[in-house]
Amino acid sequence: MITHKLNKLPKNTYQITATIPWKEIEKEYEKSFEKLSEDLTVEGFRKGKAPKKIAEEHLSKDKVFNHMIRSLLPVIYSDIVKKEEIKPIISPKIDLQQAKEGEDWVILFTVVERPDVDLKNYQETVKKAKAEAKKADIWVPGTEEKKPNPEQSSQEQMNVVLNSLLKNVPCEIPDLIIEEELQQRLTRLVDDVQKLGLTMENYVQSKGTTIEDLKKQYTKEIEEMYKIEFILGAIGDEQKIEVNDSDIEELVNHAKDEKEREFAKQNAYYYASFMRKQKTLAYLLDL
Repeated sequence: MITHKLNKLPKNTYQITATIPWKEIEKEYEKSFEKLSEDLTVEGFRKGKAPKKIAEEHLSKDKVFNHMIRSLLPVIYSDIVKKEEIKPIISPKIDLQQAKEGEDWVILFTVVERPDVDLKNYQETVKKAKAEAKKADIWVPGTEEKKPNPEQSSQEQMNVVLNSLLKNVPCEIPDLIIEEELQQRLTRLVDDVQKLGLTMENYVQSKGTTIEDLKKQYTKEIEEMYKIEFILGAIGDEQKIEVNDSDIEELVNHAKDEKEREFAKQNAYYYASFMRKQKTLAYLLDL
């Protein structure tokens, strides 16, 4: 019987330690072996018809175990999060802490839920920030090189609103989200730098920075990006801001051609999320 222990960590993060008895591993190993054998071609035998002893010579244990892990762990994970009523927002981080033949396996799943957002008096915070920014932007006779500009641009107002939310609305982003996004960014950067025929050391030197400082910069950007994402989502929930079918239909109808219209239909969920964010920002700008 598979057992597990749940450990609640800060920032809506959970660690699940699952113990899988070796007998269960053996059973699942045989299932994977049989599945892989069905697609095995061995000279002198029809596809999938090689005797087990011969099939074992052509299927390495590593390959079978890898297949078993890909098949078994998602099922175990799904059962546990359902039982514990956890609502993950990204795929878990999986660590095989113990995976030896003849012994029980121990798997560590790190899982994160949507972070808590304490909106508090966000409306008053936004109004105050907008008022202070507008006041600071008004020209006063006798001041240096300041031209009258009582009205801020929409982009300037949006920056004021977003900065006020970042500074005043508590929302802790789980470390796992930041780590995954950081790894993706760094991987893309390494690929781009290599295409230029440079090393990362040469690249960061040309930018007058270091790899560590670059990581810190990316981490800050990622944290702020996700914080804004979750805050806007919470405000949208509170204000019951929705994107309906007519909004999507209007977007599709404005597409330039049939190919673009089809793309919009296939990615309706993404566009709905984006449009909801825009509606939420419009609401904040009107406060």
